[in-house]
Amino acid sequence: MKPAIALFPVLAVALLLAGAPAQASSKMDNRIEASAKKSYVFNTYLKGDDIKIQSRDGVVTLTGSVLEESHKSLAQETVAELPGVKKVDNKLEVKGDSPAVNSDLWLATKVKTTLLFHRNVNALKTEVSVKDAVVTLRGDAASEAQKELTTEYAKDVTGVKDVMNEMTVSGASTRKDESVGGKIDDASITAQVKIVLLYHRSTSAVRTKVKTKNGVVTLSGEAGNAAEKALVTKLAGDVHGVKNVTNRMTVTGSK
Repeated sequence: MKPAIALFPVLAVALLLAGAPAQASSKMDNRIEASAKKSYVFNTYLKGDDIKIQSRDGVVTLTGSVLEESHKSLAQETVAELPGVKKVDNKLEVKGDSPAVNSDLWLATKVKTTLLFHRNVNALKTEVSVKDAVVTLRGDAASEAQKELTTEYAKDVTGVKDVMNEMTVSGASTRKDESVGGKIDDASITAQVKIVLLYHRSTSAVRTKVKTKNGVVTLSGEAGNAAEKALVTKLAGDVHGVKNVTNRMTVTGSK
């Protein structure tokens, strides 16, 4: 009987060890779900959407509905960058009918989204309308430089033929203080940079890897020429929350 009695402590330890990975996994999943909900992207761009986040052993499933097609990609890119995430299963649906690709409404949405991510323009005070792929901008700009930059960004969105900028230069500072909302998390920064580079025609085909640590963005991959590499740095550097950009892209040749 003594040998049998000695087995009890051994079994108890074995059971505890077996339960440890499950507990650790549960904590990680809870942390992933909480981090996504607290992220800058979810609290700023996706706050009007109905998104449910469920993580199981690092595999995250997104369900619910979003207002725009671009929100699906933005949600997925943000969650994918969170520590511990192995995979994202995106089951989000768009409310209502999505605009046809390359339609005027589709282009207007892309231009608005692109301007939202850039801190040196004021998307909230910029009205965007599109007719036959020609973008018209109205609203207020803090300076002539900001007005010109808004034109530059809108014109470089894939599908836009031309831009008519009718914005008024008010001279008042319209830049938001990012410190009001606290530090912008790295996952949100990476997601914004990825979408920006995808939407701009000059960088949409660039093979770029984006990583962010403490607000510093590191870019790697390939650029066709030095000008393309410099543009990627410029676009990434103007995204909300970015403190600095380290561009390690390789220039493969001229275009």
